[in-house]
Amino acid sequence: MMFELLPEYIGQAWPLFMWGVIIVAAIGCCMGFKEFVWFMSVGYGFAVMCIGAYLLILGLIKGYLTVATGIMCALFVVYGYRLGGYILKRELTNANYKKTLEKTGSTKAMPIPVSLFMWAFSMWLYTAETSAVTYRIINQTQDNVFAWIGAVIMAVAIVGEATADKQKSAAKKVNPKRFCDTGLYKIVRCPNYFCEVLFWVGVTVSGIGAVQGKQWIMVLIALVLITYVMYNSASRLELRHEKTYGLDPEYQKYSDTVPLLFPFTKQYHSMKVYRD
Repeated sequence: MMFELLPEYIGQAWPLFMWGVIIVAAIGCCMGFKEFVWFMSVGYGFAVMCIGAYLLILGLIKGYLTVATGIMCALFVVYGYRLGGYILKRELTNANYKKTLEKTGSTKAMPIPVSLFMWAFSMWLYTAETSAVTYRIINQTQDNVFAWIGAVIMAVAIVGEATADKQKSAAKKVNPKRFCDTGLYKIVRCPNYFCEVLFWVGVTVSGIGAVQGKQWIMVLIALVLITYVMYNSASRLELRHEKTYGLDPEYQKYSDTVPLLFPFTKQYHSMKVYRD
């Protein structure tokens, strides 16, 4: 039924269209039932990939994608595949990282009701995060300057995140016991988390002129939530680094002079870290 209504009546059929996005998001993050932490890590990446593939394939078949919208859907696929694949490989092959998760209790099995709640929350969050592009399709909005600006920001964020991951891996190969302060890590201590936020800022920007009225509620709530999640992740990483490198004078100087999450700011430490 949904496919028959598109694209001529996509505006009227949007509840069905959005349910399609929610369903593929649910499929993408259902691996969290194997490892609870995967709802917000591996499943996060693959859910975004599935949403992008769904929008792209359906759009190509029915012919309702604009050039900019098609590029953004493809960027969802690239972003999700790279992120989900990178995290999955790290968690399956990196023994030290697995030990870290075990110490923090992240691998602990959760009751089924808790997992079901997290699954429902995750599928909603990933649907909401990508909703600016989905609404651009639903509202049949033509490409504007904000669509292209948003797409460029998204692409820059993907490149930045991939670069940060490679730089950290390279640094750890040279000296596994030292913190990384090379490349993008000279500018910000958590460049990969910053690029995560930047990616979704780009998605939000792309919605200007396309997202209408109350639709902005979902878009903006998702941006606030993912920013909070990334800040919390950076804070937890900082705590681990304090335990590992806190007595190292070089690390103290590094962490006191390089921003934690947002470049070119004076936000050097999270609220969870206090240093005399």
